[in-house]
Amino acid sequence: MEQSLYHILLRTSALTLSLVLLFVSGVFSPVTQQLSQDTGMYLASTIGIQASVPVTEINTLSAQLEQRNVELSQREVAVTLKENESSTDTTTFILSVILFVLLVLIILNYILDFMRGREVRKTPQTYEQVA
Repeated sequence: MEQSLYHILLRTSALTLSLVLLFVSGVFSPVTQQLSQDTGMYLASTIGIQASVPVTEINTLSAQLEQRNVELSQREVAVTLKENESSTDTTTFILSVILFVLLVLIILNYILDFMRGREVRKTPQTYEQVA
C-alpha cells in the first residue's frame, strides 16, 4: 500500500497538533502550561496595533459630549445615593416618632385604667347600683 504525500502530511500535522495541545494543556507538567501562557502574554504585549483618527471638529465635540455624559452619570449616581440616604433618615425619623406616640398612648391607657380601677375599688358597689 503506497502512502501519498497528502496522507503523510496529514498524519504529521495531526501528531504535531496533538503534541502542541498536550504541551499547552500541561498534562505532563504544569511548567509547560505556564510556559505556554507566558509565551502568549509576551507575544500579546509585543505585538500591538495602533490606530488613530485625524482630529476634526466633530471628533472633538463628540469626545467632549462623551466626557460630559460620563460626568452627568457620575453626578446622577451621587445624587441618587444622597436621596437614598436622606430618604432612609427621614423614614427612620417618622417611624421613630410614630413609635414614640404609640408608646405614650399605651402608657397613658394603662395609667387611666389604673386610676379608674382605684376609683371603682374605693366606692362600694351594690347590686342595685350596677344593675
